[in-house]
Amino acid sequence: MDSVLQLTLLLLGAAVCVVALFRKFNLPPLLGYLVVGIVLGPHSLGMASNTPGAQHLAEFGVVFLMFSIGLEFSLPKLKAMRRTVFGLGLAQVFLTIALTLSGAAVLAYVLPQYWQVSWQGAFALGGALAMSSTAIVMKVMAERLELESPHGREVTGILLFQDIAVVPLLILVPALAAPSEDLPFRLGLALCKAALVLFILLFVGQKLMRSWLHFVASRRSQELFMLNLLLITLGLAYITEVSGLSLALGAFVAGMLIAETEYRHQVEEDIKPFRDVLLGLFFVTIGMQLDLRVVQHQFPIVALLMLLPVLLKLVVITGLTRWFGAPSGTALRTGLYLASAGEFGLVLINQIAGLNLLDPVLLQSILAAMLLSMLLAPFMIQHADRIVLRVSSTEWMQRSLELHKIAARSIVTKKHVVICGFGRSGQHLARFLEQEQIPYVALDLDPDRVREAAAAGDSVVYGDAGRREALSAAGIQRAAAIVVTYTDTASALKVLHHSHELAAQVPVIVRTLDDREINKLQQAGAAEVVPEILEGSLMLASHALVLLGVPLHRVVRRVQQARDERYSMLRGYFGGQSDAADDITSDSESVRLHSIPITAGAACIGQTLAQLGLAAIGVEVMAIRRRDVRANNPDQQTVIQIHDVVVARGKPEALTLAEARLLEK
Repeated sequence: MDSVLQLTLLLLGAAVCVVALFRKFNLPPLLGYLVVGIVLGPHSLGMASNTPGAQHLAEFGVVFLMFSIGLEFSLPKLKAMRRTVFGLGLAQVFLTIALTLSGAAVLAYVLPQYWQVSWQGAFALGGALAMSSTAIVMKVMAERLELESPHGREVTGILLFQDIAVVPLLILVPALAAPSEDLPFRLGLALCKAALVLFILLFVGQKLMRSWLHFVASRRSQELFMLNLLLITLGLAYITEVSGLSLALGAFVAGMLIAETEYRHQVEEDIKPFRDVLLGLFFVTIGMQLDLRVVQHQFPIVALLMLLPVLLKLVVITGLTRWFGAPSGTALRTGLYLASAGEFGLVLINQIAGLNLLDPVLLQSILAAMLLSMLLAPFMIQHADRIVLRVSSTEWMQRSLELHKIAARSIVTKKHVVICGFGRSGQHLARFLEQEQIPYVALDLDPDRVREAAAAGDSVVYGDAGRREALSAAGIQRAAAIVVTYTDTASALKVLHHSHELAAQVPVIVRTLDDREINKLQQAGAAEVVPEILEGSLMLASHALVLLGVPLHRVVRRVQQARDERYSMLRGYFGGQSDAADDITSDSESVRLHSIPITAGAACIGQTLAQLGLAAIGVEVMAIRRRDVRANNPDQQTVIQIHDVVVARGKPEALTLAEARLLEK
């Protein structure tokens, strides 16, 4: 390219197109950045070169990534997960490095003409191979609602230690590049520098950081706060670099210092755009380093270098997780999720390339193998369940036990509510149901929440509401309703699909965040979709109107009108003698529901709803109950049959006219 501006525009345009394509197929954007670098790089189309300026910007991407990791490095979180983080995670990283060193020594002995890697290079390579992709794995697990599952917690703990382990590795790897006679001195000096700098920053900086951030925040300037945040991040990165350490270490420490203050969440949101954009550029520059001609000429070696580390990490992580007491199915899932390479592995590979610890041709093959394994990661996770069920002999037993617990909880209940998700919304719903003495069975994937709630007497069991077997065990065929209390549309669509197949007559109510997914959920069969934003705005408006002096009865009527326009199931109610005390609106104005049994000889028998023309008199047919099966929102071509029960909605006068039209002889 002729100029930096042209290069920037080219990379931005390609990144937008490729990342948009990857998002459409639910693939991580990180992989899209790698593809952009590979395709446009100097070893492929040659449209973009890996210039020093681009490299410096990419380094800033790593700085902000390490800063974000530092923000997550909280002592309470580490204490709660110390067994997984410092037990399982530590063992995984050390064992992977040890096995890489052993394997390199064996290869050097058996194939000296092909494998000439020093132990320093093997150690650095082992550190790179020990890393897994936090960005890919955590994103896919979040989409699959697996963060709180047993294997999700194991995966999260191991990834957290891998993120922490990058810091000492970034210190050790440059020291390893020193001549052999100077190596002990260089390692000792690096560790002493790291200890001194960390002591000053953590113990002195911790006392200053909170008061300084409070001083800046008290100026009430978002621009000043953002400038200060950049100064802290880059300033501490500069201090560690001047000390002979890495930029990333200083950024990590900056994140740790801010993590202990009340400004942590604000900082995390402010830094995210810089981190994501610059980190994307880092992965583009990594892709530029890949020479596809080397991959083509040495494809068997590349394939071998991809499969061996994946199998090694799969065996190591599965074995260690099993040794730490996890069931075989959980251990195998954990291994499958973490077997591929990660972004911090690429950071270390980039550092290894700059220090010339490995032969450039071999490094190309290793880089290609790592990129291919990262491309493979989402598909390994997607098919993990199928693999585990085929391999693990105890997984079927575990699944059967879970379904048995669900069935045992629901077998004595009928006309109950199946609550999908027992978070705050699910628990609030359960309290309302208990007050009305309506039974319920709740399914949730958080084992701690299930254990505590069940111990307190709540009817909640561990189970995935998105699985057909779990819904069937919860007795949805006997249920009165299903309520999806979480806002994940993909899982809600699974619930709707399975409930339609198993119990089409049972209405499903779905919670969503806003109005964007309403049509999709309704088309999938949701009886009602409740958007949080609408309900929040109604409550906000009602409180504001009351405080402004608008009479309460008028506010209630306004809110009711808004809900009537939005919720079909809330438009009207079945009347009774006790309504007068509760109804603010007059009886003639209120919209009611009315059940009309179709008796023999009625004129409407054999006619469609469209032919009856009830809409013309202001009446809407909400449901038709036929042989104990209730069909909500029936089609206008539905034919009325004898013994049907028509549930009509309208004002009292209109309902009287509709009943007369339906039942006239």
